[in-house]
Amino acid sequence: MILVLNVGSSTLKYALFEGRDNTSQIARGSIEHEKAGDCDSTLHGLLDDLEKESQLTRVSAIGHRVVHGGQRFRESVVIGSEVRRGLTELVSLAPDHLPLELRAIDTISRRLPQVVQIACFDTAFHRQMPTRARLFGVPRKLADAGVVRYGFHGLSCEYIVRTLRNAGELPRRTIIAHLGNGASLTALLDGVSIDTTMGMTPTGGLVMSKRSGDLDPGALLFMLRALGFSASDVESAVDKEGGLLGLSEHSSDVRALLAARATNTKASDALDVFTYQAKKYIGAYAAALGGLDLLVFTGGVGEHSPEMRGEICDDLDFLGIRVELSRNHINAETISSDRSGVRVLVMPTNEEAVIASHVNRLVGDQIRTA
Repeated sequence: MILVLNVGSSTLKYALFEGRDNTSQIARGSIEHEKAGDCDSTLHGLLDDLEKESQLTRVSAIGHRVVHGGQRFRESVVIGSEVRRGLTELVSLAPDHLPLELRAIDTISRRLPQVVQIACFDTAFHRQMPTRARLFGVPRKLADAGVVRYGFHGLSCEYIVRTLRNAGELPRRTIIAHLGNGASLTALLDGVSIDTTMGMTPTGGLVMSKRSGDLDPGALLFMLRALGFSASDVESAVDKEGGLLGLSEHSSDVRALLAARATNTKASDALDVFTYQAKKYIGAYAAALGGLDLLVFTGGVGEHSPEMRGEICDDLDFLGIRVELSRNHINAETISSDRSGVRVLVMPTNEEAVIASHVNRLVGDQIRTA
């Protein structure tokens, strides 16, 4: 049996897989915790529950979603002492994510030392991204030090690509819009990432629930020099207090902002910025791809908000994107109209299933003979 863990700052997502190929999902869930420091007790609680249900002893491998692999980790790996040290060196690239993920790995090592652990990286999917998309306009020595575009939501993109390919429905030119608390767009040519909105860290790209998205570097210098911000102050402004929350001064939740939009100008502005940026990147990526065959919406907002999908797609008929209102309203799988030149889909993602498949690929024989 494979246990998959996806540790976040406010939630612990998990899934269990078994079967001959260890990829048949038998359970999944999400447990909220109030503070990042509560993650340890949340994980212990999950393990206790699995033990009571006589499932913990059947777990032979655990797959972890690890947000950042840096330049070193370009594919999933078995976690040993050397890999563990390597992950520690990457904490500065994802300080809100990696410390929690490392603590989860250490908790499992102490409690289940016999169980093999696998790190599956959100950045790995974008490893073939061309140099012209990967490089920023900074001195080469900074690029050599790791200041490049890595891209994220790779596990989600991999699931979408795999599902489309297995169904024989993966076209040449695709854009995946993963829209949730974190949001990104990825341009794919024959299923391979050629560009994506998030950059060196998950802060870049689109405006998100609390993250600023792309920002003029001069604005950061202004905060530091003119406003007297510390590095910690800047981090809070762009990672915890920005995005939809900062723009609206009301909420980071799209549903709350939609409900307040009619009477709250700032809430309306926040949503307009979000949809405008997504629309702008769709146009940019259609240019990078030389046209567009398929647009996929996924993630919490992408899957469940017809209003946001509709606004993003509005006025994109010059690209061949035409959405059927009735289909969009009911979150149908295909929301494009019959006369649309670009197919528009709403697809649920499953990062946990992708992680389980990587675990099975690396140590599946071990699990089956255990």
